[in-house]
Amino acid sequence: MAEAAMKLLLPAILLVATLPASAQHQPPGVAEALEGLATQPATHMRFDLDRETLDAFLGDGGLPPAALTGISFSRYSYRTPAFYVPEEMHALIAAYSKAGWSHLVDANVGPGESASPTKAITDIWLHHHGADFDRVTVLIRGTKQMNLIEVSGMLRPLDLIHLSGHFGIPKVDPNAVMVPAPPGK
Repeated sequence: MAEAAMKLLLPAILLVATLPASAQHQPPGVAEALEGLATQPATHMRFDLDRETLDAFLGDGGLPPAALTGISFSRYSYRTPAFYVPEEMHALIAAYSKAGWSHLVDANVGPGESASPTKAITDIWLHHHGADFDRVTVLIRGTKQMNLIEVSGMLRPLDLIHLSGHFGIPKVDPNAVMVPAPPGK
């Protein structure tokens, strides 16, 4: 019986051991804010791709930027339209801000739309390392689901444009207006 249990636990242990840096090093308070962000429970699915897995997955034809070390995907699905608790969103923003991340938001989204979206709302957090980024988090809040994509590695701004449209990262929309979030937002 113990051998059967180990066979079931081994893949989970290996997954945790190979989590990319972004998944292992979320700023303090982020996981808690994400869990309480919606007023209803969600089914949660998560998977992670480390550098070796990305290389194997993409093969020689579509290698990611050389400095890309991992991507994590989380999907939260809700049974009914979600209400995103403004206080928890503020806690999430504060956790990233306290850890030195820059926050970009959609300039066309008002407070009411942010809590009960009728279309997808995207927030992006960037952790700078000089002129480049070493971590990027994309949060997409929709009517019945929320997606969180975390990317780690030394990335240039141009690398982020190349990654858009892949791995669940939204395609860069030339009509979108993303602006730095005002202080405290």
